[in-house]
This record gives sequence, structure tokens and C-alpha cells, in this order.
Amino acid sequence: MSIIGALQSGVSGLNAQSQSMSVIANNISNVSTVGYKASRTAFSTLVTQTVAATGFSTGGVQAESLQLNDVQGLLQQTSSATDMAISGDGFFVVNNESEPGVATGQFMFTRAGQFVPNEDGDLANTAGLFLQGWPIDESGDIPSNRTDLTVLETVNVRGLTGSAEATTEVNLRANLQATQTVNANVGAYVAGDMAAGTFEPDFQTSVQMFDSQGGVRNLTFSYLKSSTPNQWFTEVHAEPVADVDIATHPNGLVASGTTAFNSDGTMDIANSTAALTSPTVTWNSNLGINDSVLTVNYGSDGQADGLSQFNGTSRIISSDVDGAVFGGLAGVQVGDDGIVTALFDNGTREDIFKLPIATFPNANGLEAKTGNAYLATNDSGDFSLNEAGTGSAGVVAASAVEGSTVDLTREFTLMIETQRSFSANGRIITTADEMLNELVNLKR
Repeated sequence: MSIIGALQSGVSGLNAQSQSMSVIANNISNVSTVGYKASRTAFSTLVTQTVAATGFSTGGVQAESLQLNDVQGLLQQTSSATDMAISGDGFFVVNNESEPGVATGQFMFTRAGQFVPNEDGDLANTAGLFLQGWPIDESGDIPSNRTDLTVLETVNVRGLTGSAEATTEVNLRANLQATQTVNANVGAYVAGDMAAGTFEPDFQTSVQMFDSQGGVRNLTFSYLKSSTPNQWFTEVHAEPVADVDIATHPNGLVASGTTAFNSDGTMDIANSTAALTSPTVTWNSNLGINDSVLTVNYGSDGQADGLSQFNGTSRIISSDVDGAVFGGLAGVQVGDDGIVTALFDNGTREDIFKLPIATFPNANGLEAKTGNAYLATNDSGDFSLNEAGTGSAGVVAASAVEGSTVDLTREFTLMIETQRSFSANGRIITTADEMLNELVNLKR
């Protein structure tokens, strides 16, 4: 009977609008959830086959919730170095266990990148899901098998230390006074006299360097004006003398020779002693450290970008050495290519992980799980693990999170529409009920 059909149609409308209200409520409740993707309700008709052309069989309506996972949320800057967002397509790979190899661990995908280290140093988001990445080895390489989830490891930033790095290069920039008076006894000078204290240098400066264990050592550069124009006797010696092997370095002397300049005050490399450029320091064996092979850069030939000889006071302009002392972890940094870098307080840095970006043929077909994470389904298609910024994968935005895609204005508008539609379907039921009541009363 058509009145009964109208009742059933009204009931289907109430059910559909109730589901629509549930979707709206879920969206509004997640308006502040990082990485949340708003859902929408799609309605479709339920049609009953009509037997006669003159008749009508009442149908109804059904509602289906649609996920809009491919919609980009607004990126919001934060002050946390471990907050991350993806600008573009793709998802972070996470696991509900810190050790993905265990039987209970489940890999999932999320755009909720509000990661913080837990007590063990593992990066986890607010849902307790652990960020996964490719480990970077000492050569700076990631695993060659980049399609298998099992090669991923939980990103951990605890217990990292910056190893000591020995100095291999010294860059020296200084001016030696062109009008320096030549020592009257300079003719008696022999190599090593300045290190031994027999001759007082016209100019002297010390540079700190690092040994193979990160210890700080001192090298002193001494200069004595020669009677030969534009030439200076040069010595490099270690202080204190006890730091070096005395048999190899008497009085701590590491290297000696001459430094020559052109008539315009620039470096004359060709006429400078070549041995000065690569001195080797043999340390005292009691220190238990490796010998240091140094490259000393005095500047370019014909340039005043290192040592120079101008009519000004002899003075050091700058000195620079590579290497570093042993350091502790000072922080982490994430690049737009997904590389997680550990920063140490000794100034060194080390790449430790590279974050894969998972992409899907149909991201809207993913199955939503608690914690704003997703699982792959037949509708989503198989995932692909990509390096950030390659193929269809987006880039990583550090110190940022992706905001919810919920539009409150739209949600409240839809809420009003849903409420009115629900009331209208309820009116269908009450009206059909009145009509049925009239039919029942016809017998009286």
C-alpha cells in the first residue's frame, strides 16, 4: 500500500539524515585535530520496481559517508623541530609498536605529524603511533629495497653522540708588516731557533686544532723577517713540547721553511717552501692518539686572501680549522627531502633517517582507524614508498603541522539543512499516520 510505502520512505529519510548528522558531528568534533580529513555524506535513491505505468511504488533514500583524504589541509607553523607536515600527496608511515618486527606491530599511514620523542627517544604522534624511516648508514646511503615495509625502523633520536673529528685543514689569514726591521743577527738564524727560543719572532700567532680523540692541541706559527726582500722565515711548532714526539719534533718543531711574497704584497707560492703546506704532527705515544696530517692554506698565489705583506701592523685577521671535539645531541632537523639530521653541540651533524612518503592510487579508499591513521584496502590500491619530492610524493615541511580540513561554516550550514530534512521526513511519518488513522475510522 502506498501509505505504508510513504512511512517506510520517511523512515529511510530519517536514517539517512541521522547518518548525515553523525558525519557532521564527527567533523566538528575534529576541527582541531592535526591532519584530520573531513568526510561528506552522499545520498542516493532507493527505487522499487514499478509494476504498472499508472502506479508508483515508493522507494527511499540511502546515505554513504565519503572520505576526502586527498584534500590538502592548511600548514601551520610550530616551534617544535619534530613536528612535520606533508605539502602535497602522500602519508607518513607509522606503526603501533616501536619495534615493527614484533608480531603485534601493524603498519599504518597518517598525515598527523605532531611527533615528539617518548622516554626511549622514539618519535610518536599524539595517538601513540611511531614514525618509521629508512636508516641511513655511515656512508650516507639508505636501504636499496625501498618497497618493503620491513626494512623501515622507528625513528629514534635518543643516545646519539657526535664523534670526535681530527683536524686535517688549517686556514690562516694574517698580514706581515712590509716595513718590519730585519733582525741584525738574522744571518745566524737556523731552522728551529724560534721554536727553541733562540730567536724571537717578529710575529707569532697560535691556532687550536683537534686530535683524533677530539682533544684540543695548540700549534704556533712564528715569522722572522729575512734579509732577502719579500721573504720571511717560518716555523710551526707544538705547545707544550711534551705533546709531541721529541725525537721527531725537537723543541716541538713541526715544520719550517720560508714564506715569500710578490712585490705587490700578495702570496708568492712558487718561491715559498712547499713543505709548509702539509706538515705531519707525530704526537707523544703516551697520548694514545693518531698522528695528524695537516693541510695549511696560506692563500692563493698572487692573491691577498690568506697571508699578505702590506705596510701595516703585523696581525692575525682570522684562523679556521676543521674537526670537532666529542659532542652530545643538541637537537634534530628535518629537511624537505625527509632527511632527519642529528645536530650535536660540537658543531657536527649526522644524517640518521630518511622518511618515506607512501602514496596510493585512490587515497579516498583508505580505511580509517583510531588515531587519525589509515589502512590500505582494495579500493585504495597498493601503496608505493617514495622519497619526498619524487614522483607524486609531496615534500616534508619541518616545524609545521597540517590543520584539519573541516570548514565550520560549511558544517553548520549542512547541520541546518540536515535538521530541516530530518524534520520534513518526520512530518511524512506523522502525515501518513493521520491518513492511516482516517482509513481505520472509515469502518465506524
